[in-house]
Amino acid sequence: MARERKILVVDDERHIVRLIQVNLERAGYAVLTAFDGKEALKKVESDKPDLVVLDVMMPHMDGFEVLKRLQANAATRTIPVVMLTAKAQDVDVFRGWSSGVSAYLTKPFNPLELLTFIRRIFSGRDEYGEEGPKTFDV
Repeated sequence: MARERKILVVDDERHIVRLIQVNLERAGYAVLTAFDGKEALKKVESDKPDLVVLDVMMPHMDGFEVLKRLQANAATRTIPVVMLTAKAQDVDVFRGWSSGVSAYLTKPFNPLELLTFIRRIFSGRDEYGEEGPKTFDV
């Protein structure tokens, strides 16, 4: 039996975190939560999630800074990150994709769409290994 995948959900809006958590748990994932960027980095270090769902606009440290720090650390740079944010301007979307996220979704979002991206990321990693394709054309 395959081990349960851990997903860290990071957003300062608690209702968004709860919505994502419920949907991911129903799909069989273990869910960790954080409500700002600093807490997210601590959880990544202590709990070693398999994937991070990350908001951009948060107190203390924004999602792009969290992503930059994850990518700068050899122990965390291969963790896939799904950016989930209200920042939907073309420049923001481009910044997300060019920063190396595995997926960039904008709010409001469909939880099933998020789940589909997560499954695609995990299936790609299963097929190609941990360093497998980090991004997908959409």
